[in-house]
Amino acid sequence: MTDLLTTLGRSSMAFAATNLDDIVILMLFFSQVGVALSKRHIVAGQYVGFAGLVALSLPGFFGSLLFPRPWIGLLGVVPIAIGLSQLPSVVTDEASGEDTGEVLLAPTSGGSSWLSPQTTSVAAITMANGGDNVGIYMPMFASSDGLALGVTLAVFFGLVGVWCFVAYQLTQVDAIAALLTRYGSQVVPFVLMALGGLILVDSHTLEYRGLTALALTLIGICVIHLLRTAMRLSAVAVGQPMPAAQRMDG
Repeated sequence: MTDLLTTLGRSSMAFAATNLDDIVILMLFFSQVGVALSKRHIVAGQYVGFAGLVALSLPGFFGSLLFPRPWIGLLGVVPIAIGLSQLPSVVTDEASGEDTGEVLLAPTSGGSSWLSPQTTSVAAITMANGGDNVGIYMPMFASSDGLALGVTLAVFFGLVGVWCFVAYQLTQVDAIAALLTRYGSQVVPFVLMALGGLILVDSHTLEYRGLTALALTLIGICVIHLLRTAMRLSAVAVGQPMPAAQRMDG
């Protein structure tokens, strides 16, 4: 009984200590619930992403550390890439003077599927944000027997649901909801990029030249793709015919 209580306490503290910052990310997600992103996408993506972190940590239970922390830190490129992909919509909103209050994590097609692009985007960000958790979970799993591991995983996955519930309830507070609704879509891309940078630094990924070069190459590819997309959109906008009313005035 004492061992069970110890395991419950240790696993609860480990989850809380490694996922406090995830509350903020979840609040930003829930503030963007609308046509392109639903609560189901967020909850499912959170569970899928956390399951991925557990899968990466399980080698510790089997006594094999296959994923060094600096390599796991490369996951920081994911939120940077997603944040960069959202910048054009922020610029468009500012230019038009409108704030739609939405951040499209992925195209709306496939929105009805549990593994839709929106769900996988949330899962990818969850994994990237929790990449450093693996360094904590691995030794924790390695020091557990089968029963303790089962209890730990049950506590972890139960607390994922609690985290989602708490984050959603916080967005229902009028003051918080008003701020997130008004500025959320403009802030999210920069939060994601900052998060990615912090993950790269905190995981000591940038201390290795090869990993630094790989990370910069991946980010550079994303930037080039973004610039090409922006140029195509500009070309399409320039090629659009003027409205009939403007042609008549001319």
